[in-house]
Amino acid sequence: MFEQILAFVGPFVLGVVVGALVKRILSIALLIIALFIALMAFGYLAPEQVFTLLQQFGHVAKDALENATKLRELIPYTSIAFIIGLVVGLWRG
Repeated sequence: MFEQILAFVGPFVLGVVVGALVKRILSIALLIIALFIALMAFGYLAPEQVFTLLQQFGHVAKDALENATKLRELIPYTSIAFIIGLVVGLWRG
């Protein structure tokens, strides 16, 4: 009985944590995009500077994607408990 509860609660908690993390990363990304747009609109950044920054972010994002691919093997994303936790984390996180 305890093992069955633990088998559900573990992926659920992991899903909540991942969902909250994804929600915060997306909100920070939107804030950074808004900052770049505001800086370009007021003339503090030239489009060439933004292009250079985006290229640098692309290189960093490529490395982050490689690391995330390795972590994907650890996350039980096929578990219904994980998916429910992910939705809860995205919604309430």
